[in-house]
Amino acid sequence: MQLQVSRFESLGDAFHTRLHPSPLPAPHWVGWSAEAAAALGLPTEPPQDDELLQQLSGNRVADRVTPIASVYSGHQFGHWAGQLGDGRALLLGDLISPQGRQEVQLKGAGRTPYSRGGDGRAVLRSSIREFLCSEAMHALGIPTTRALCVTGSPAPVRREEVETAAVVTRLAPSFIRFGHFEHFSHNGHHAELRRLADFVIDQFYPECRAADGNPYAALLAAVTRRSAELVAQWQAVGFCHGVLNTDNMSILGLTLDYGPFQFLDGFDPGHVCNHSDSSGRYAYARQPNIVYWNLFCLGQALLPLLDDSQQALDALEPYKALFPAALQRRMNAKLGLDDPRAGDAELTEELLQLLSRERTDYTIFWRRLSLAQAASEADTRQADQGASPLPQGPHWQPVRDLFLQPTAFDDWWARWRQRLQPSAGLGAGPQASARMLRANPRVVLRNHLGEVAIRQAQAGDLSTLQRLQAALARPYDEHPDSADLADFPPDWAAAISISCSS
Repeated sequence: MQLQVSRFESLGDAFHTRLHPSPLPAPHWVGWSAEAAAALGLPTEPPQDDELLQQLSGNRVADRVTPIASVYSGHQFGHWAGQLGDGRALLLGDLISPQGRQEVQLKGAGRTPYSRGGDGRAVLRSSIREFLCSEAMHALGIPTTRALCVTGSPAPVRREEVETAAVVTRLAPSFIRFGHFEHFSHNGHHAELRRLADFVIDQFYPECRAADGNPYAALLAAVTRRSAELVAQWQAVGFCHGVLNTDNMSILGLTLDYGPFQFLDGFDPGHVCNHSDSSGRYAYARQPNIVYWNLFCLGQALLPLLDDSQQALDALEPYKALFPAALQRRMNAKLGLDDPRAGDAELTEELLQLLSRERTDYTIFWRRLSLAQAASEADTRQADQGASPLPQGPHWQPVRDLFLQPTAFDDWWARWRQRLQPSAGLGAGPQASARMLRANPRVVLRNHLGEVAIRQAQAGDLSTLQRLQAALARPYDEHPDSADLADFPPDWAAAISISCSS
């Protein structure tokens, strides 16, 4: 792995601290992403030689590069937290790959000047969750940082109990966060703020330099657009981030920092996946507003570079229309609709209220609806007639069985089918079910699936992790040998508690 000095390092000493990672004893491979490795031009299997294992565990540093930890600040749970920074992450350098330049970062590599009393370590439990979810989100088509691998060590790490240490190797074009801008703006370091903004524009948003008006306002507008699209994708797939602090928001619109995340089981708009979030600030339904609030904080941080505050407000204003439009596009795809019309939002909202009232399993509902539509289309083609089967019929019964009050589903179903028919006419392009099956995954990383993989890995058995990883890499495919991974969660899953502690 031929690392180069990171572009981020060129910003200067005010942005980072150079230091080496803290070695871990007896490292071993835990997880390896063949797809991420292939995108980097690396072997699709964990290398047998010891060199890369030692580098990605923090025990050796490549020639010509010095790892760095970056400084940033941010708002946590709605309150200004002051200086934060890479408390347990080190940027090793950049890797030039067929997919473009990627930063390579170790998470869990030991203390840094920004650890704030922490040990700088990550535990195997949280590292496996981040590894699996990063790659699962990528397979779902949701912008995210990637995870090349996880390495483990018998070194003890104390959290609520003593656990073993691990390191995740993370990849992204940049790990710059909203909090980087907040840090320099809050401290009055406007020259550094401008240098950072210029760097981001030149490297990632060159179109902002050519835009009419202030380029930094154009940057804020571009980040607003990406963030609106990102949170729409989260909401559509039922993903709860759990810790949407400004320091966990990517300037590139990537899903960043997988802590107490969760994919919904039963649909509950008020669901809070983070045990540490006592106020419910980051509940699933609140995520779109929180992302806007975080963008507002970014706008405040950029004010020293803008002509006036109105420029910031103008750049943020489109979010209010962009997000609902992006979400409705994705919900229409889930419903098999290819021609947006008036009334689609009401049809979607009526369905979500129905799912909410009954706490219907979110992923299973959408997948069953997709499969039922596919079977119905097959029958229609075979019979060469346009008559639709009743919702009580054999194809639709598995969907109807999800509801304690199926007549409410019947009413909604009838309206949906009426709305769908013009879009699903034979000879009019792709069938509705094809759109639905591409938009409604069969398998997502539910908490209980991750928990089982973690327990087995802690006991030295990686086969469950590897099997789950393979299914998550193809979330829209039918896997006859992994039906259990697409089944309802067991009763004990409701007791799983995820917090910010690791």
